[in-house]
Amino acid sequence: MPIKSKEYSDYVKPELDDKLRQLEEELFNLKFQSKTTKLDKSHKIKFTRKDIARVKTFLRKLELKEKSKAKVIN
Repeated sequence: MPIKSKEYSDYVKPELDDKLRQLEEELFNLKFQSKTTKLDKSHKIKFTRKDIARVKTFLRKLELKEKSKAKVIN
């Protein structure tokens, strides 16, 4: 089951980086399984791709927030 985007708002950058790495690894394994053997739950590939997009979106939001804080300080 994919994680709701609201749940990612509680994460900090290192946690999001770890989550992104885990999801990319999971996606690789799912794609590998789908090519080599019969993958029972092929919809998990779609959900994992969407979760990766959500994590990347939140990482980008954090990056933009940091840039805006740096501009205010300067």
